[in-house]
Amino acid sequence: MAERVFIGVHGTVVALDVSSGTELWRTPLKGGDFVTVAELDRAVVAATKGEVFALDPSSGAVIWHNKLKGLGLGFVTIAGGGQASGAAASQRRRQQASS
Repeated sequence: MAERVFIGVHGTVVALDVSSGTELWRTPLKGGDFVTVAELDRAVVAATKGEVFALDPSSGAVIWHNKLKGLGLGFVTIAGGGQASGAAASQRRRQQASS
């Protein structure tokens, strides 16, 4: 699998090839709003308009969706992911492949 960078923009998550910048997939979530994105080991977690989505990192397909009922439509922050964990996972894969 090519290394990817995940971008949240205008209610959409976009996956780009980190080497070329080529768009790999695009998943609209809901509405035109700010999107927070974090990369985890097996999913890309994205939040917009008070809802959270888990996306398949290879296809952008929605794995699960949580409306966070009763919490409003404000910004959602995400912890437990991010570029550092994605970089660490890539490094682990490279080390395993060279063993």
